[in-house]
Amino acid sequence: MSLFNVYPLFDITPVKAKDVFVYDENDKEYLDLYGGHAVISIGHSHPEYVKSITDQVAKLGFYSNSIQNPIQVELASKLIQLSGCRDYELFLCNSGAEANENALKLASFHTNKKKVIAFKNSFHGRTSAAVAATDNEKIIAPINAQQEVEILALGDLESLEKSLGKNDVCAVIIECIQGVGGLDESTTAFYEGIDRLCKKYNTCFIADEVQSGYGRTGDFFAFQKYNVTPDIISIAKGMGNGFPIGGILIHPNIKASYGLLGTTFGGNHLACVAGLSVLNVIEQKNLMENVRFISEYFNRIANTIPQIKNIKGRGLMLGLEFDFPISELRKKLIYDYQIFTGSAKNPDLLRILPPLTIRKEHVNQFFEALVNALEDLNH
Repeated sequence: MSLFNVYPLFDITPVKAKDVFVYDENDKEYLDLYGGHAVISIGHSHPEYVKSITDQVAKLGFYSNSIQNPIQVELASKLIQLSGCRDYELFLCNSGAEANENALKLASFHTNKKKVIAFKNSFHGRTSAAVAATDNEKIIAPINAQQEVEILALGDLESLEKSLGKNDVCAVIIECIQGVGGLDESTTAFYEGIDRLCKKYNTCFIADEVQSGYGRTGDFFAFQKYNVTPDIISIAKGMGNGFPIGGILIHPNIKASYGLLGTTFGGNHLACVAGLSVLNVIEQKNLMENVRFISEYFNRIANTIPQIKNIKGRGLMLGLEFDFPISELRKKLIYDYQIFTGSAKNPDLLRILPPLTIRKEHVNQFFEALVNALEDLNH
């Protein structure tokens, strides 16, 4: 049996990894500045992370959500403490798409409405309502397209209020920093305007923090730069450092009832210890402080390179924009200089999403390689 061929693959086979490096079958070392789509938060194979999962699987790897699981309670408590999202409640699932599906479903239950508003260049997942709220027609199947979704221009509060005024919108879902779309952000007035309008029109404000959460921007969540109070916050990627886990944080104005949401694997024992170890390392190693320090250092160097036309994003969720498509540059970085980077919907944008443990010497290594690769491409 062959694999269903839906992924274009680089001809590299990682077999092990440590901190910010991955190694192929020939023991060649690669600097990982992409973290598997921002998933690797505390570094590959972190010893506390490995020990937590190893110890737990030796005791109990899984049982269903029909029994007591104190590790879920411990994870929720630690998450609320570090994020500062007091009084929110946690529902655990397995991925970012599933988190957004549950967020949208919960918003519809809460408001008894069904239309969703999302924004141009958004990406919220590849399933059902989440993909319908994603601004990419190529990945929306007819079965997804039956969802009622309106895609508005980022920053257009006037159109937003006009749509909300029809009183049929259950949720406005937004990434405060767009990921796949290309690191676009709007203004403080826009994000705070969404919050105000959602409250005015009885609509749930969903902050999609699947990629931007867990300290990646220097704040625990990207929305915390603004004076807003989301009704639901979706989380995943960096949450488990590679172990499949996702969730939603739910404001206390939304009430739970038995059977409202559910999952088989979500919140399992292994996922919870993985998630707990991530939070412990973020706290113990002051990784959000490191994000802010390295981001400032990274930006300072990037501003000296004339080919970089724009630096987008915040913290360690960054994009370097050029005036040419970066596909060949990205290949050169990985094959000639052994550095993983990412791409985006914007063809001119090189995405940088390293583990939050990255240090100055790794930034120096990247920029030395980038300057050389740009020279190579010009010859």
